[in-house]
Amino acid sequence: MKLKKWGGLLLTCVLSVSLAAGCGPNNPGGSKEGETPGETAANLNQTGFPIVNEPITVTGFAGKFFANADWNNIKLWKEYEKTTNIKVQWDTVHKDNLAEKRNLLLAGGDYPEMFYASAFPRADLLKYGKQGAFIPLNDLIDQYAPNFKALMEKYPIIEKGITMPDGNIYGLPTLYDPEFKSVLYGTPWVKSEWLTKLGLSEPQTLDDFYNMLKAFKENDPNGNGQKDEIAWGGVGAAGIVNYLRGSFGLNNHGTSNIYVDSDPESGKVRFIPTDPRYKELLQYVNKLYKDGLLEQDIMSVKSTEVDAKGVEGLLGVVDNVDPVAIYNQEGYVGLPVLKGPHGDQMYTATGSPLGNIGMFVLTDKAKHPEAMIRWMDYFYSDEGIRLFFMGWKDETYKEDADGNVDYVDEIKNNPDGLNLDQAVGQYLIWPGGYYPGFVTQKYFKGAEGLPTSVENAKKAEPHVIPQDKIWPPFNFTADEQSELTGIQTDITTYVDEMRDKFISGNESFDNWDQYVANLQKMGLDRYLAIYESAAERYNQ
Repeated sequence: MKLKKWGGLLLTCVLSVSLAAGCGPNNPGGSKEGETPGETAANLNQTGFPIVNEPITVTGFAGKFFANADWNNIKLWKEYEKTTNIKVQWDTVHKDNLAEKRNLLLAGGDYPEMFYASAFPRADLLKYGKQGAFIPLNDLIDQYAPNFKALMEKYPIIEKGITMPDGNIYGLPTLYDPEFKSVLYGTPWVKSEWLTKLGLSEPQTLDDFYNMLKAFKENDPNGNGQKDEIAWGGVGAAGIVNYLRGSFGLNNHGTSNIYVDSDPESGKVRFIPTDPRYKELLQYVNKLYKDGLLEQDIMSVKSTEVDAKGVEGLLGVVDNVDPVAIYNQEGYVGLPVLKGPHGDQMYTATGSPLGNIGMFVLTDKAKHPEAMIRWMDYFYSDEGIRLFFMGWKDETYKEDADGNVDYVDEIKNNPDGLNLDQAVGQYLIWPGGYYPGFVTQKYFKGAEGLPTSVENAKKAEPHVIPQDKIWPPFNFTADEQSELTGIQTDITTYVDEMRDKFISGNESFDNWDQYVANLQKMGLDRYLAIYESAAERYNQ
C-alpha cells in the first residue's frame, strides 16, 4: 500500500537464546522462574478490566516518532496502566535508529519482555522465533485475544500472512481495515481547474494521458504567461510506473511482492521486470520523460523541491495524498484508471491490509505473556481503537449526535503553534505510523480519511483487483530466506537502477536482452523458484 509522508496529516510505519524453563513452543507463555502456574492464573482476569488483580510491571522497548512525548509519562500509557494494572517501563528510540538498537539488544541478550512498534522484518521473526528468543503466540491468541482472533476469522489473509512456515505466529501486525478503501489505494491527483481551462476531459487511455500532460506543459494552464507548469510532479520514477502497472496487465496480485505476480497463461509465478509488458510500460514512461512531461530531475529531485512547486500550484498531477492536505491546494481530483494497449484497465498498485507483522513481540523473558496478549488485544477492539487514535471524549476529541468523532480545536488549531502530529503526540503515540493495531476510517483522521480521498478510492474501485486475489508479503523458510538474501538484493537493486536508466534514456532498449541475461546470471531462476514455493504455501 502507499504509505505517505507528512507527519500528523498522514499515516505516515538474534543470537541463540534458550527458552526459559516451562515456556516452549508447546507451552507458550508458561509460568516463569519465581512464579507458579497457580499464582499466574489467580492474578489474571480472563475478560474485562483490570487485566490483573495485583499490579505488575513489564519491560518494553519501542520505536517512536519524534513528536511523541516521553512514553513513561504520556497520558495514553498512564491511563491504560490504571485500567489494566499493568505498568510498562518503556525504553524508546527514534525510529531512524530503531533497527540498530533492537539488534544490539538482542545480540547482547539484554532485551525486554516485550517489543512494541519495533517493526521486525519477517526474516527476523522466524530467526529469533526458531532460536527461542521470541515465543509463539498461537495459543495465546486462541485463548486470550478474542478481538484479534475475530479479525483473523473475518479476514483469512491475516492468519495466512502472519503465520511463519514453521506454523507459528511470532508477531502481531498493523492492520488496515479492508473497508477503509482510501488508505489501501488511490490514484494520483489531477488539477481539475487546468482540465477545464484547456477544454480537456479526464483521460481514459494512455494516449489521452499523454495528450493531457502535453497540454499542461505547453498551454499555460495557470495563465501567468510562463511555461513553469510541471505536468507530473513526483519524487522518483516508481510513482508513475506503479500507477500504470495495471494498464499493462502487471501485478495482478497487488504490489506487496512488487516484482512477482502470476503469469496469466501458465499460472506460475512471473518475474515482472523481464516481462515484455513491463518493457512496454517502461517505453511508454520513457516517451513521457523524453518529451518533458515528467519532472526532468525525477530520478534525483528532493521531496522539498517538489513540495515547493506544489505549494505554488505548479503541479498538474500530484503523486501523493490530496494536495489540499499537504500543499493547501484545492480542486484536485483522482485520476481515472487508464486503459492500456492490450485492453487492460486494472488498478493494481495496492497492497494487502496486512502491514508490518512484527509490531508486537513477546520474548522468552515475558513473565506474564497471558496478561500482555490481553493488554495488546484491546487495541484491536472498537473501544481500544478509539482510545488509541482519538483519546478521551471532551478532552482530546468531540462526538456529535451521529457518533462521528473529531479532535478538539485545541489539537486541530493548537494555540502554541504545534502541528497535528505534535499536538496529538502530547497525549497519544500513533503519529509516525509505528504501532500494532487496527486502522479504521472512523477513527483515523489523516489525509486518507478526507472525503476527497474516499471519493478517489470509489472512483478507482471498479478497476481494483479483488481483495481475495491480493497477496501479502510472502513468508519464507529459514533456508529459503538464507538463500534469497544472497541473491535478492543484487537483483532488485539492478532492476531499479535499470528501470531509471531505461526511462531516462541513459540505457537503450536495444540492450533489453542483455539486461535480461544479466538477471539470469544473478540467479533469477532460483529467485523465482523460491517465490513459487512461497506462493504455493500461501495458496494452500
